[in-house]
Amino acid sequence: MVVSIQDVKKLRDLTSASILDVKKALDEGSGDFEKAKELLVERGKAIAAKKSAERTVGDGLVESYVHSTGKVGSLIVLLCETDFVAKTDEFKQLAHEIAMQVAAREYSGVDEVLADAYIRDTSKKIRDLITEAIAKTGEKIVLSKICRFSALE
Repeated sequence: MVVSIQDVKKLRDLTSASILDVKKALDEGSGDFEKAKELLVERGKAIAAKKSAERTVGDGLVESYVHSTGKVGSLIVLLCETDFVAKTDEFKQLAHEIAMQVAAREYSGVDEVLADAYIRDTSKKIRDLITEAIAKTGEKIVLSKICRFSALE
C-alpha cells in the first residue's frame, strides 16, 4: 500500500503522532484516512490511560478566567508531571480553555466538568481535551480543583 506524503502530514498535524505511527495506522487502515485517524485516537487514549495509572503529578498551573463582562470568573488548578510541560503554550491553552468552561457554567465538582461537553466543540468532552493533551505531551495531566465566581450571586 502506497501512502501519500500529504496524508501522513495531514494526519500527523491532526494527531501529533509520530510519522512512523501515522504511516503504520494508514497501512493498517488500507490507506483510509478516517480509519487511520480513529486508530491513532484509540491508541492515544490507551497511552493516556496507561500514563495516568502509572505516574504522579508534581507540577502544573493555576489558571484564571474573567468573562468580558467582568461579572463571572473562575480559577482552576491543572496539574502535570513536570514544569517543562507546565510552561508549554499547549498546556497553558488547555488550562485557559478549561477555566473558560468553568466560568461558563455552574459545576458541582471536577468530575462534572470532565464529563461535560466542551463549549467550543460539543462533540468532545473536557475529559477528551485532557486525553488529547496527554497523548501530545506524554505526561499525566489532571484537573485538580475548580472554583467559579459570580458578582450576581
